[in-house]
Amino acid sequence: MNTDKTAIRIAAVDAWEILDSRGNPTVAASCALRNGIRVQAHAPSGASTGTHEAVELRDRDPRRYCGKGVLRAVANVRERIAPAVAGFQVEDQAGVEGAMLALDGTADKSNLGANAILAVSCAVARAAAVARGIPLWRYLAGGRAAKQPLPMTNILSGGLHAGHNMEFQDFLVMPQGIDGYPAQLEAIVAIHRQTRMLLEEAGCVLTGVADEGGWGPHLESNERALAILTAAIERAGYAPGDEVSIALDVAASHFYQDDAYHLRSEKRVLSNAEMVDLLADWAGRYPVRSIEDGLHEDDWAGWKILTDRLGASQQLVGDDFFTTNLARVDRGIREGCANAVLVKMNQIGTLTETFAVIDRAREAGYRAVISARSGETEDSFLADLATASGAGQIKIGSITRSERLAKYNRLLEIDRELQGHA
Repeated sequence: MNTDKTAIRIAAVDAWEILDSRGNPTVAASCALRNGIRVQAHAPSGASTGTHEAVELRDRDPRRYCGKGVLRAVANVRERIAPAVAGFQVEDQAGVEGAMLALDGTADKSNLGANAILAVSCAVARAAAVARGIPLWRYLAGGRAAKQPLPMTNILSGGLHAGHNMEFQDFLVMPQGIDGYPAQLEAIVAIHRQTRMLLEEAGCVLTGVADEGGWGPHLESNERALAILTAAIERAGYAPGDEVSIALDVAASHFYQDDAYHLRSEKRVLSNAEMVDLLADWAGRYPVRSIEDGLHEDDWAGWKILTDRLGASQQLVGDDFFTTNLARVDRGIREGCANAVLVKMNQIGTLTETFAVIDRAREAGYRAVISARSGETEDSFLADLATASGAGQIKIGSITRSERLAKYNRLLEIDRELQGHA
């Protein structure tokens, strides 16, 4: 490998507009080094977004992509970020990101756009790994103990991911009692198939899949999805709770109004205490192990009730609640709210800030789940990030659609790399 320090400096970065898995524009960025290495990375995009997330810069020009174009973010990379980071040592990730943050000058990255900043951030890290001649996960790990993550996989979808067919956003499986990632993936595929068969037997018409590849049926209640998924686990030949458990992504902020939780499909309105009662009841009757965003993103009092009630038996994950924001995570730790953090790179916008949240969670005894977004691309960066973090959990979406499979298949490669295969 060329050890000339000038050869591993950033020569140029560039950006262009591409489409994500929902057919909306997002930012692709490239990083070229002086030794000729050139790589690229893509920014994901969310539909179910928290109000405290970093700002994804959109053009808002109704003549292009219904206002969702990202040419302003692309221009920011080309005209502002590129000159600011040229000449940096490619392994100076914090320095590169610090230069971008200083140039942006806002708390929420609304000047340059978190989508512009993150695409460059990931491209630089990938270029550094290539320059070293090592897998991306090994480079990102630094001094952390890399670990193959347990997949938390979407099987049934509702909420913003499936046209509000039911309020709860995702019903997922976690094959925590099965050894080895390949066997875990096999179990997930079997459960996904059995779920479809059960839905068809129940008379559900399935014409496609939801945003993240899960089935999006019209069911008479949110609880019905739990019953079907439990039955699918059993029919696939696995023991519910022992080999495969269920995770819920409630996304409660999206059906919260006037200080109450509106389950319109079930014609009932619940207080935060009643929502906790509902979740506790389900956790007692179904093999539920993890509950994400069980309450509104700013219902701190409710989150305390939820954590006191279920924190000893359930993984309580903050997504919209924490938005991968260190200040919000610190507050949650101080106030005893939640016990796990959902980590989404584009919620905060840089890898350095992302790892700061992961490391803080670990330090406080909180778990972390590294997560994709509903709007993804075929970039497999997330699989390497999850492995590098040592967090032990990844949430990609379902096992259909290429933007999801790119990550699942990359994890199969990483599994071989972790075992020492060339």
